[in-house]
Amino acid sequence: MSDLLSLDFMRQALVAAVLVGLAAPLVGAFLVQRRMSLIGDGIGHVALAGVAVGILTGSMPVLTALIAAVAAAVGVELIRATGRTSGDIALAVMFYGGIALGVVLISKSTATSPGNLTGYLFGAILTTSRSDIIVFAVLAVVVVAVTWLLRHRFFAVANDEEYARAVGLPVMRYNIALSVLTAVTVVVSMRVVGLLLITALMIIPNATAQLVSRSFRSSLAWASLVGVASSVSGVIVSFYAETPSGGTIVLLAITTFLVVSVVSGVVTHARRAAHDRAERHEHEHGPVCGHPAIPHEDHVDYLHDGHRHAPHADHYDEHDGHGPGDHAPHQDTEEVSR
Repeated sequence: MSDLLSLDFMRQALVAAVLVGLAAPLVGAFLVQRRMSLIGDGIGHVALAGVAVGILTGSMPVLTALIAAVAAAVGVELIRATGRTSGDIALAVMFYGGIALGVVLISKSTATSPGNLTGYLFGAILTTSRSDIIVFAVLAVVVVAVTWLLRHRFFAVANDEEYARAVGLPVMRYNIALSVLTAVTVVVSMRVVGLLLITALMIIPNATAQLVSRSFRSSLAWASLVGVASSVSGVIVSFYAETPSGGTIVLLAITTFLVVSVVSGVVTHARRAAHDRAERHEHEHGPVCGHPAIPHEDHVDYLHDGHRHAPHADHYDEHDGHGPGDHAPHQDTEEVSR
């Protein structure tokens, strides 16, 4: 590890990995809430056209990609808002037109090679320069800060736009703001994960976080932790295994998701098996059933014939204070708290 940290380009790569691993899942959490998980993939297609313009004109590809990605993000929201054209078709034309334009323009340039194009598409973190790190750091700090400050409003708009409008929130502004943050995140991540793989780092850590968290706030924290761990581990593994950084990072994130899925499934099964089922009866407990309601941790028990019954799926569990499942939380109430 010390030999790795002694290399200047590896220190830069690790810094970039931390920035991307923190910013991408944070923005991706709200895209998941809005059921727009793949928008980052589409914006990445358009960003490639911006990279091509930068290469042809001799400008900074990061800057031209940022302009193209932000323009695409705003265009997506305007198309969704007007609804005069089929949204899917309009977005497909925009996104695939972007990647087609990028490939054509790059083919006309003598300043790049197929290897460089692959680096932009799938990540080549070891080629990240010091100037790239400075730009990425500034953009990543802006993304994280703005997303955290507006998290409550983003959450409200993402869950129910009609309700958000009814309470006076400027829904269109927040949707555009989130789309622009998504575009900036795509550009920040293109040298680390690649334009075609960045969506994976936005979504997979959030899918993992939802398996272990009980609230949206803790889900954000878990997603950021998984994102940073996957990015840093991916850079280290790619260095020693001589593999592309983007693909390695995504594979580690998927592996983490699969492991957590299996472990959480086993734990949930064990908790359910540990519950003492109440005796079978036709009575349905609820707020108006007439039996005393007793708050218990994150749910409510009902006192029935000297037993405390807790509703769980299609049956009731005994919560008499002595059963093995007395303090086990219920999946149903966990889902509500999210």
